[in-house]
Amino acid sequence: MDTQVCVVGGGPAGLMLSLLLARQGVGVVLLEKHADFLRDFRGDTIHPSTLDLLAQLGLEERIQALPGRHERTLTATFDDGTFPMADFTRLPEPHNYLMFLPQWDFLDLLAAEAATLPGFTLLRSTEAVDVLRDAAGTVVGVAASGPDGPVEIRAGLTVACDGRFSVVRDRLGLVPREFGAPMDVLWFRLPRTEADHTGLDLRVGAGSLLLTIDRHDYFQCACVIPKGGYDQVRAEGLDRLRARVTTLVPQFADRVAELADWDRVKLLTVRVNRLDRWHAPGVLCIGDAAHAMSPVGGVGVNLAVQDAVATARLLGPKLRAGTLTTADLDLVRRRRRFPTVVTQRIQRVAQSRVIGTALRASGPVNAPAPVRLLQRLPFLQALTARLVGIGARPESL
Repeated sequence: MDTQVCVVGGGPAGLMLSLLLARQGVGVVLLEKHADFLRDFRGDTIHPSTLDLLAQLGLEERIQALPGRHERTLTATFDDGTFPMADFTRLPEPHNYLMFLPQWDFLDLLAAEAATLPGFTLLRSTEAVDVLRDAAGTVVGVAASGPDGPVEIRAGLTVACDGRFSVVRDRLGLVPREFGAPMDVLWFRLPRTEADHTGLDLRVGAGSLLLTIDRHDYFQCACVIPKGGYDQVRAEGLDRLRARVTTLVPQFADRVAELADWDRVKLLTVRVNRLDRWHAPGVLCIGDAAHAMSPVGGVGVNLAVQDAVATARLLGPKLRAGTLTTADLDLVRRRRRFPTVVTQRIQRVAQSRVIGTALRASGPVNAPAPVRLLQRLPFLQALTARLVGIGARPESL
């Protein structure tokens, strides 16, 4: 199969890039290794800057029709009280809120819109296993495993959007610089009742944190544990995990029995890293393949979408004209490196000053000074809202 662009990975970066390139008349083949998008993703947050982009694409009514929750403030609960962290009402309307939406709904929306364009092809259940090279060593596509066996997709440009464990990046020999993280995450569901809170809730306590994401009839829960601490948590047993959860959120005492076995608890390994070079001849890495983000702020989806928009804007016209060069590929890194570095720096400070401190604590965990400052000076909540909701360098079509 021949195409102008082969996009590897049907996540937010891959689908948004494919949609935007196809809108420009560029032929795109997108490989998605799964049969559908129905998986428990970490990223359920659609940020104001992403909502702005969807509106520009004419998808405002369709995104609002999906079962999302609007959240206009973010708070965190410590042992000494609940403190405001960000006030999104201070951002420009109409998207002055976060939308919490299961990522599969967001991806289905992008895929359905892209499918209306003649230059777009989505190959599901098709996993890239290697890159194809010509005699000069330039990447000219990928070798993949599909539902009917091996398949080759030959392309003028291959874009790796296949996540933090990118196969394409690995085959290129590109190794990201690791910055470390003090935590990993246990990912599980608990039932939700109408009397429970809505939106996002963060509870901070000694030795762990619990983030709950409202998905209408259940909570998607992220229990933060010390880095490499999963084996110890398993050794302590499910009763200890249930007790940890109810200590942080006492109203969950009537439902933690739902954690009946370890099959219901997934370990998510947190990584913060980025490539110094995002491209090689014939291939480009964006999204998590270029920079794995911490879950702090829930900005991973937004950064991936912004990467895709920048890539489509910078490279789309050259692809359509047939004038794309290897040097052009570095335009994306040059454009997107600043917001990546700034965001990761803020995340690393939060990991060290707040999360790491809580995970090391053996007694009560009180709100740190920066969090208290946000309460005393409410206008600063607009700054945190902008950093989380819009980012250091928002992109536009």
